[in-house]
Amino acid sequence: MQYDLEIPRIIEEIKSNDAKNVLLQLPDGLKPKAKEIVDSVRKELDVNLFIWSGTNFGACDIPLHLEKLGIDLILHFGHSEFKR
Repeated sequence: MQYDLEIPRIIEEIKSNDAKNVLLQLPDGLKPKAKEIVDSVRKELDVNLFIWSGTNFGACDIPLHLEKLGIDLILHFGHSEFKR
């Protein structure tokens, strides 16, 4: 299946948040695309990217207390856009 991973949008979010430590939280169906996302972002930006290997059951399943690990930004992937 072909997915639009929105790499330009990811890069813009990282830049606009001036993030250096970024966590990617992907649903199981997109976890095989994690390396593609990481490689594409690292071509453009010098950031640390971490891949969340735990659950992702939607907007209610955001990992907590990541600031203790120095995470500046969570990029949470889901089926629908989540409005802040």
